[in-house]
Amino acid sequence: MINDSFFCTMENKVIRKSAWIYIENNSVLSVRSVNRKKFYFPGGKPESGENKEEALIREIKEELSVDIIPDSIQYLGTFEAPADNHPADVLVKMDCFTADFDGSLLAAAEIREVAWISYKERHKSSQVDQIIFEWLLKNQLLR
Repeated sequence: MINDSFFCTMENKVIRKSAWIYIENNSVLSVRSVNRKKFYFPGGKPESGENKEEALIREIKEELSVDIIPDSIQYLGTFEAPADNHPADVLVKMDCFTADFDGSLLAAAEIREVAWISYKERHKSSQVDQIIFEWLLKNQLLR
């Protein structure tokens, strides 16, 4: 099976990611990796043979030490923007999902910090996350 987590189009390189959008108290769960300044929604790239949902489940377990409940996963949308910390011709394309979880949120692996980011604080987030914040507001999932 071909891993399309990083592939080239005619003009741009695209990094595919699955991201978890978890909203509580009008803020979105966000994480910051070691040596990074911007926050991003938890998740990551699919490994070879994984579908988007499987990647989400694995990445969230690795980053936040919780178990996504598979039957609760709902597709929210796909969003695209220039990838942070990459050359200008590299885009990130994020497939976003909501889901419930079991366990207690705890930073793990490369995650240095877990934070709840409100719409007013969206400037602390990556470019693609800021686009998602706008979409969440427009669709009344945030105020």
